[in-house]
Amino acid sequence: MSIWPVQDAKARFSELLDACVSEGPQVVTRRGAETAVLVPMAEWRRLQAAARPTLKQLLMADAGRTDTLAPERGRARRRPVEVLG
Repeated sequence: MSIWPVQDAKARFSELLDACVSEGPQVVTRRGAETAVLVPMAEWRRLQAAARPTLKQLLMADAGRTDTLAPERGRARRRPVEVLG
């Protein structure tokens, strides 16, 4: 993985893109801090697919699926009570 300062990445974007396609992910830095990564499209799609669970994985998971359907007890918003008098 090569590291590109943002100024070089902007000035030589075509070269950055070519390096990404031929060498793999390229890191872009701003003021010396790693800020972004340019990855080839095939790798991006692979990462996206790996991050998303399948329906089968969701159904077979040990975690409860109904935990997020209702707010925690005592946390529900209530309507103000009208006082008739």
